[in-house]
Order: sequence, then C-alpha cells, then structure tokens
Amino acid sequence: MAQNGSSFNFTDKVAIVTGGSTGIGCATSLLFARYGTKVVIGDVNPEGRETVKMIEREGGAALFVETDVRNAQQVENLIVAAVETYGGLHIAFNNAGVLPAAALLADLDEAAFDQVVAVDLKGVFLAMKYEIQHMLKTGGGAIVNNASIAGMIAEQGISAYVAAKHAVIGLSKAAAIEYASQGIRINALAPGLVETRMTKHWFADDKIRANLVGNTPNGRAAQPEEIAEMVLFLCSDLASFAVGQVFVVDGGYTAH
Repeated sequence: MAQNGSSFNFTDKVAIVTGGSTGIGCATSLLFARYGTKVVIGDVNPEGRETVKMIEREGGAALFVETDVRNAQQVENLIVAAVETYGGLHIAFNNAGVLPAAALLADLDEAAFDQVVAVDLKGVFLAMKYEIQHMLKTGGGAIVNNASIAGMIAEQGISAYVAAKHAVIGLSKAAAIEYASQGIRINALAPGLVETRMTKHWFADDKIRANLVGNTPNGRAAQPEEIAEMVLFLCSDLASFAVGQVFVVDGGYTAH
C-alpha cells in the first residue's frame, strides 16, 4: 500500500489521529495509510470504525479506539493502545474539535463555551501531554495540532471557537520550544473554510457561504484532502526544520 520512493513514505511509522472519523481527520487517516503509516484513530464518533475498514480494504493497517479527548484517562489509553498494538508512536495529528452554533458573545450559553474549550483546547493539551511523554522515551516524533484561521483572526458569532483556537496556537508554540531540542517537532495548522460535515450549516446558509467564499481569493472552499496533504508534509522529513510555526491553508482568506 505504501507509495515507495516518495518523500511521503511513512512505512513503519505509527500515527495517532484524533477526530479521525470524519472530515479532515478521516481524509488524513486515509492518506497516512496510503503512504505506509499504521493509523490509530481516537474519536467519540464510532464512524471511526468505518475509516478503519476503508484503510483495511486498501491493504493498510488501522485501529479505532473510542476516545473522548476531554478525558485524560481515555487519551492516555489511546496512546497506550497505539504503542501496544503497533510498537510505537512517531506521529500525531491532534484534530478533534467542535464548532458551536453561531451566537454573539453576550448570548453565548456558558455550557457551549465550556464544551468548545474542553474539546478544542483541553483535548489538544491532553493529547500532547501523553504523546510527548512517549516520544521522549523513544527519540522524538512529529506533532501537528489542528487550529484554524480562527486562531489568527476573528469572525462574528464564534467567540468561543476563536478563543480556543488562538489558545491552541499558543500552546503549540510553547510546547514546540520546550521539546524541539529533544527531537519532537510541533507545529499548528490553520485551515480556512473546508467543506466538511462540521461546516455544512455554513454552506446551507447562502449569506454565510457567499461571505466566506467571496472573501477567499481562489473563490472556493477546500476539500479535506487538501488539508490532509499539508499534515503529511509537516510530519515528513521534508519539514525537518519546521518547528513552532502556524501553517495557513486558506485559499488566501487571511492574505488581505
């Protein structure tokens, strides 16, 4: 299954992908597997088992571990499962996230705010905590945290999401400078508008869609596979000197 001879040959590597059941996480899991990676998907969504089946049908190796990234024990169990099943952990794409219904800050329900921070920020913290603990024992690895252009700019109606994603970028930079000297490369990814199940309500609203697409210079949303390709690049040897940075993939949205 691995495409040998490619700079994206991850044969004998083991990767964890949180939120790998759908969208960007699913696309990234499939692409990693096509380049030889053994993939361990952590998600609360049991559709991750279908992602595993897709990988296996193509001749790859994958495992689904039901994981709530808000729960430290479940996150630790995810890392243990990867190591025990495939013998190591070399790559992590911390991608699990939620996007609340649009609401101005003063109208935002406290529980909705707490949910976004717990999944989108605390979930990244817990994943990195246990991934780094293992990677320190085995000589390093590569970690990519999925933030968003909402981690760099703000839009109306998603204040909790903007706050959490800004924090993910800060957390990524802080961890990167703490562990780079020990062989662990950590970077953040900032996708723009991507057509996924999570963003479908934006596409269903003509006004929102027109605003987002209209302000994207290339005039369209990204497909999950286009984001997955950047994840693989950042985890490959081609990105060996990329540390503590935010890589924007937004069709030019933030270039204004």
